[in-house]
Amino acid sequence: MAVQVEERQTDSPALDFELLIDQHQSMVFSLALRMTGDRGLAEELTQDVLLELDRNLERMRSGDHVRFWLRQVTMHRAVDALRRKNRRHPGWNEGKWIDLEESHGLPLDSLASGNAITRELEQMMGALPERQRAAILLRYQEDMTPEEIAATLRAPVATVKSHLQRGLKTLRASAQGRLKEYIRGQ
Repeated sequence: MAVQVEERQTDSPALDFELLIDQHQSMVFSLALRMTGDRGLAEELTQDVLLELDRNLERMRSGDHVRFWLRQVTMHRAVDALRRKNRRHPGWNEGKWIDLEESHGLPLDSLASGNAITRELEQMMGALPERQRAAILLRYQEDMTPEEIAATLRAPVATVKSHLQRGLKTLRASAQGRLKEYIRGQ
């Protein structure tokens, strides 16, 4: 029996927590930020998720398992944080999406340019219901399949596909009205 344990340990090397943080911290922060629209809350969520990873590291079987687990926990924590925030401050995200680049000096390349199209897209994403926003972020930011998103969000695949379809339809309709001047070349 001791031989089996030794074989299992050599087949699955221990995961290095510091290396995992280096590899996944920006992904966790980006998902949390794009879900919540609040840099401070995203930093807090990132720290909480990474601390929970440390507590659960012995359960992780591989780097892929860690990445899946981090996405799942981050999305669930972000949704919970949004629900708490909406209970305290109803209507906080109805047309009042935070201008992340100006208010917080966000270092992400996609937002740091500060161009108007990026700000408009962020506002449109912020106006989506949280489940649609989560599905779209995981699909297009994290390049996950609907099946992977369903596993991450613990939802049926058909529900995820519905969230994607409805979210994209809403974004297209919003973009037609809000981005006309950019499409025409200003």
